[in-house]
Amino acid sequence: MTDVTVLEWQANMTELKVPDKQVSLPELATLLDVIQEPATIISLDYEILACNQAYRSIYGEGDAVIGRTCFDVSHGYAVPCDQAGESCPLKRCQESGQRQRVLHLHNTPKGEEHVDVEMNPVKDADGNLIGYLEIMHLVKEARATPGEGDGMVGRSHAFSKMLEMLRRAAPSGITVLLLGESGSGKELAARAVHDGSARARGPFITVECSGLTESLFESELFGHERGAFTGAVGRKKGLIEAARGGTLFLDEIGEIPLPQQVKLLRLIETGTYRTVGGIEPQHADFRLVCATHRNLKKMVEEGRFRQDLYYRISAFPVVLPTLADRSEDLELLINSLLARIPGGESYTVTEAALRVLRDYAFPGNIRELRNILERGMLLADDDRIGVQHLPQECLESDEQISSSVSISGIALDEVIPLDQLERYYLQRISAKFKGDNRALAEQLGVSERTLYRKLSKLK
Repeated sequence: MTDVTVLEWQANMTELKVPDKQVSLPELATLLDVIQEPATIISLDYEILACNQAYRSIYGEGDAVIGRTCFDVSHGYAVPCDQAGESCPLKRCQESGQRQRVLHLHNTPKGEEHVDVEMNPVKDADGNLIGYLEIMHLVKEARATPGEGDGMVGRSHAFSKMLEMLRRAAPSGITVLLLGESGSGKELAARAVHDGSARARGPFITVECSGLTESLFESELFGHERGAFTGAVGRKKGLIEAARGGTLFLDEIGEIPLPQQVKLLRLIETGTYRTVGGIEPQHADFRLVCATHRNLKKMVEEGRFRQDLYYRISAFPVVLPTLADRSEDLELLINSLLARIPGGESYTVTEAALRVLRDYAFPGNIRELRNILERGMLLADDDRIGVQHLPQECLESDEQISSSVSISGIALDEVIPLDQLERYYLQRISAKFKGDNRALAEQLGVSERTLYRKLSKLK
């Protein structure tokens, strides 16, 4: 819902005074039904006053939602989200007085799902804050539970942060630059941007820049006319033309040779191009998404990538986390990949093998994890992938960690009081952790308040 629509909706609510019930709850629900996505009216103390049919169909099965708190219905929490270690859109809306958006995981009959929560302040005719309009934008580009399909899967803080950035960029026409290691899922992220845009019904065309030589680049991208060069026996449509009305994804854009970067820059700046051997300029119509595993800024400094092109494609950079950065997603990814690999749905990974994989760095990221699972399926005879079915590099990593890991000089096989071990660990991890306390608390599996109390004791 746009800001204008929200304002128009509020114009119909100017006589609403919740305590006096000048507008009845059934009337509120009727007003909410003009919104197609799940929506609710929430009181100043988190109570759900009214909801539309779309909300009721998702969150209202079995139990009535009117009169319950939003954090109870969405999460099963006994306290507001910010007190449970999450970012609370209502609290943020209350503090800023402006519309707020937060990506959350909500409980639904299908399990936990990603939801882009939009919270809008609702005021009466006198400008007094009387409640909040909450709209749930269901995220279809990613899943938080195992399942079939080729979309993104994850629930970790690092994954959610990336997904929120993609959701912000998708509806606009801004050029997105995806930065991430090989195998981290850059094409899936590019597809998510496409699927969340106004061009979702148009084509999604991928250009593998690393596989294009200088001579092939122009022909593949711009197309060529008959007789343009030896072997050009007919006219060939280029990938730019194929992407008309949709999205053009330039994968590994850092591999494009310098002479061709000039032509790509002209295409982006003018929106026009010429086919190889052609005379008349052609008009391009696509949304551009680029990706690379290289450090483009360093390449610019070294003269291997044009600075003007870099600034053209990096309007909205999004960093994709490595698998090591989202280790809490490992088991979810394993189950999802097994469901997608032909014949893999009947396989499981043993607890011992899972412990070894948790200690592995995965330099090849999700692509390497898939290879490990496919290999394990071939070696396992009883549908259970065990430690003996894992590659040697995984086992070597586990042996090194087992023999060398210590915390503040204390070996893990040394018997010490648990509170002392926790104290040493928190001192070490809080000093090295790059995120904020909320992110650290989420990864440690405790509330932000609990973490704050423990860190306070250290001081």
